[in-house]
Amino acid sequence: MFIATAHADGISVNKAEARLGEEGYQLSASYDINLTFAAQRALERGIPLYFVGEFRLTRSRWYWLDDEIFQGAQTIKLSYNVLTRQYRISRGTLFQNFASFDDALNMLTRQSSATIPPELIKKDREYTVAARLRLDIEQLPLPLQVNALTGKDWALDSGWYRWVIRPAEITVRGEGKAE
Repeated sequence: MFIATAHADGISVNKAEARLGEEGYQLSASYDINLTFAAQRALERGIPLYFVGEFRLTRSRWYWLDDEIFQGAQTIKLSYNVLTRQYRISRGTLFQNFASFDDALNMLTRQSSATIPPELIKKDREYTVAARLRLDIEQLPLPLQVNALTGKDWALDSGWYRWVIRPAEITVRGEGKAE
């Protein structure tokens, strides 16, 4: 397990890690999210906010560009239903309702990548892992997109947080299981 921390305005990385499980490596990050006044007001008026969680795994090469081993992104929709006064987090076809904003935000703060097969990662080599969470301003209604492009009120982006991992041991047994 590899753990690291970082800080940025609006959204900041609280903890990031790469963990080896039975199926392979899982990248995950936990964020501190402080919505701006404009974003929170839009949400309370029923405008959904779309966040994109991104992960990258690369291997440095001195003779060429970095080798990208894995890249993954997931869009998460945070919405508020004014009639039922419930918040909803949607990831693809899965969704969950919350009675409070804090509960919904708590669910949004935890992001994980798809599983990376262990055969893509070689033992005793250094890899750079990068994680980022950002508000997708292209999903906002057009009038708000103009404001988002020109103002700080919509600048919700953790920026890329990078850390280095060096797996000590990875073996594959049976049906592609890591140990």
